Amino acid sequence: MRARTTKGIEIDFESSRFDSLRPRLKGALILPGEPAYDDSRAVWNAMIDRRPLAVVRCLGVADVVAAVLFAREHDLLLSIKGGGHNIAGLAVAEGALMLDLGLMRGVWVDAERRIARAQGGCLLGDVDRETQLHGLAAVLGFVSATGIAGLTLGGGFGYLTRRYGWTSDNVVAMEVVTAEGQVVRASSEENSDLFWGLRGGGGNFGVVTGIDYALYPVGPEIVGGVVAWPQSEAPRVLELYRRLAAEAPEELTLVTLMRPAPPAPWLPKEMHGQPMVAILACHTGPPEEGERSVAAIKDFGKPVGDILVRRPYAQMQALLDATQPKGRRYYWKSEYLAGIEPELCEQAVAQAAQIRSPHSAVIFFQIGGALNRVEEGHSPVGNRDARFVLNIAGSWEQAADDDANIAWARDAWDAMKGFSTGGNYVNFLTADEGPERIAAALGHGVGRLAEVKRRWDPENLFRTNRNIPPA
Repeated sequence: MRARTTKGIEIDFESSRFDSLRPRLKGALILPGEPAYDDSRAVWNAMIDRRPLAVVRCLGVADVVAAVLFAREHDLLLSIKGGGHNIAGLAVAEGALMLDLGLMRGVWVDAERRIARAQGGCLLGDVDRETQLHGLAAVLGFVSATGIAGLTLGGGFGYLTRRYGWTSDNVVAMEVVTAEGQVVRASSEENSDLFWGLRGGGGNFGVVTGIDYALYPVGPEIVGGVVAWPQSEAPRVLELYRRLAAEAPEELTLVTLMRPAPPAPWLPKEMHGQPMVAILACHTGPPEEGERSVAAIKDFGKPVGDILVRRPYAQMQALLDATQPKGRRYYWKSEYLAGIEPELCEQAVAQAAQIRSPHSAVIFFQIGGALNRVEEGHSPVGNRDARFVLNIAGSWEQAADDDANIAWARDAWDAMKGFSTGGNYVNFLTADEGPERIAAALGHGVGRLAEVKRRWDPENLFRTNRNIPPA
């Protein structure tokens, strides 16, 4: 077996050396060639095809501690898989020992204190399912199959971000297994430097086995959904989007996108595969106010599809899942924007016309609001001047189409990146983006993160991430 050390050096590693690890685990240890191996190493983005040395399917924190200590003892590269949804495939590394937290998905809700405690392997949908029983919600992302840990450690944004800030702004505490195999709690009162670093600095400081989220009254019924028009209406729809976004209350989040129409039942068959423009809206206040807020969208022009209605909040959280299935090939380029300018809209329309796959899209996410009112140094996420996210989302089926679709995404990015604030969202960075893009995502926090890294992981055991070397 070929393993990689923490310094990236390839070594021979006899499988018999795992004999000392097996009795220390409650969960399974999976080696290459065993039936569950390929499924365990697979992640959401099919472009990522890496073979770890072994996979530990952790059943609890004790398994995580045992695996971390084993990796230290044998100088093995270590990777951490929560939901496995990161586009760069950070969950899996060639020749590494992979910790799979996917069986650790418990959620406990304290409705009186409005806090949810979620294990590190939870998906967003796991948290929404439990919190909505109490009419509460955490600030999470847009796709329910995303892992909470990766989302949160990189900042995180979704339908509630305009009201309450980044996902990481709404974390109360985290449970972490450190590089020394210690289980610690990080909060504003305990290990506050670690707590600061975790809220945007990624998986650099340990294995996050639990997250406590602040909860807010949301739902269970909200107003949300999509209205779509033919692509010929794109200039007018984008102007509508610009106007409504400037006026929208923070309870309303607006997303606009251009893509070939999917074969969805709410779209007429003659539209399937044809270029379309759409506005996705979610109002998380009282439904009556929501209906008034989205009326201008529903009344605009002659839509080819309209599913902007009252619906359960948990259903809204999963509305985009079908557009992001595991097993497709994904390549994105993204930037933060201070606003949506008319010239940018013109470029977006032009680049959407060049899309090479029926699954790709040009997307604007609205995020401005609460995050802009927090000082820049509050967390490593930074980029507190961002009000929108531009995502050029390439998505396709076959490896033979990689070059054409990657070229489209890069060309579209080249045409639009001049409108950027200069920052970007670290969770949207692809595998080929280097230190300068990480620095743009983390801004002024990089130096402080290196100091936190020096204290908590001086040997850089946790390096299969957007790595911050120890100071």
